[in-house]
Amino acid sequence: MTAASRNLDDHVPRYYDSLDFKALWQQYPPAPEYFRNTYLASAEALRAAKDERFRWQVERCWQIPFYQRHWGAAGLAPGDIRGLADLDKIPVFDVHDLRASIERCPPFGDFIGIDFENGEAIPMVLQTSGGTTGLPRPMIFAPRDREVMNIITGRRLYMQGVRPFDRLQVVLSLGLANGGFLAREGIWKYTGAIPVMTGSGAQTPTRRQLEIMAAWKTNFLVGFPAYLRHMAVVAREELGIDPKTYGMKGLIVHLGTDNRKALEDLWGAPCYDTYGTNEFGSIAAECAEQSGLHLFEDAFELEIRDQETLAPTPVGERGVVVLTSLFKHAAPMIRFNTNDVSAWTPGTCACGSTHARIGGIFGRADNMVKLRGTNVFPEAVGALVSENRATNGEYCCVVERVDDEGRDEMTVHVEASDASVDAAALAKTLSERIKEALGVKMTVRVAPRGELSAMTGLNATSKVKRLIDKRPQN
Repeated sequence: MTAASRNLDDHVPRYYDSLDFKALWQQYPPAPEYFRNTYLASAEALRAAKDERFRWQVERCWQIPFYQRHWGAAGLAPGDIRGLADLDKIPVFDVHDLRASIERCPPFGDFIGIDFENGEAIPMVLQTSGGTTGLPRPMIFAPRDREVMNIITGRRLYMQGVRPFDRLQVVLSLGLANGGFLAREGIWKYTGAIPVMTGSGAQTPTRRQLEIMAAWKTNFLVGFPAYLRHMAVVAREELGIDPKTYGMKGLIVHLGTDNRKALEDLWGAPCYDTYGTNEFGSIAAECAEQSGLHLFEDAFELEIRDQETLAPTPVGERGVVVLTSLFKHAAPMIRFNTNDVSAWTPGTCACGSTHARIGGIFGRADNMVKLRGTNVFPEAVGALVSENRATNGEYCCVVERVDDEGRDEMTVHVEASDASVDAAALAKTLSERIKEALGVKMTVRVAPRGELSAMTGLNATSKVKRLIDKRPQN
């Protein structure tokens, strides 16, 4: 029987009948219970729990065509993987494999382990990657997947000071992309706080965002640093309001290499870094100590590997993040190369948690540009731009091929902080600073405030573009 021929009287699934919530909360405790047990668990206890969950994920993967093919091509058979000790035997995969899976089995790909024609109906959510070019990449979440992601969202917000009756203004895009709606679900279900879903500047103009903040007494902002910085500048320079007077308790962001202190100084509030992806949800987050992002180890196995060889990197050395989920049903992810660049943080955190920490996300390996033998990340350029107070921190890198010999050049576009800035002097200073710090010369062009929005998409989306690659694509 196909989906089209099903009788309308067939069973219609209900979300709250699809899970044993109390059992799930025992396995993945929400806040504050999480911080009384799992957060402080011994390495041995964590490892035992993770090993059991990993074996369940492996068993689930063998039921899914994508893994049958991908693992079979590596010579693996059911029974070969018995625990996390065997993780290295499993080949990694990445976004290109997901795209190929979708092309092979449209519209969602054969990495989704759900039979949409003849399988038993379950409640499902579809969200996507950012989709900056072409169609965004879809991901289907079953009830267990989504609820664990919601629990972890609640945990990381609790770590960052959110409590019942707080008002969290979420300035992430509201649409197919996962971030905004996942934040709303986690806030609503697992914090007792109130989500104020204004979305990006394209959905709620910045001045209206600020009016709502003042009227409803928002006390946390959730978004990307670029837009939070833009909001503060609009408040100060267009409305004549000191952003500190809004009384923020915290800024909850994906910080990357952005200037934390500059953002905290603008708003007069602590800024907490978080790492998450469409496929996995929240993965790691800072606590009040702001000394590295705590991995939610009961839900994820995280590896940091050399970008070229995929060998493990020593503590403190940067590599790409390879992730394994320990809870997903619809589309389990084992050894997914995110291409995000990070490093392990050494030592222990003063908060007392036993979970491993990473030092944030320094950029994306697939955004790296090689200029005259030097590897350059746009995010590293942005960090240097934000140091200079004659800029407002906005930037966009444009890379072009300039001759038939394959020589590439990068131009860094920045915005001046105000009309009094000497553009020529700023361009010279920044060009010299970039050469000094990164070892390669780049042209810097200075634009008035607001001019780069058409390039970066700052006012149209929460996922701001920092690299425009104009080189011929082979």
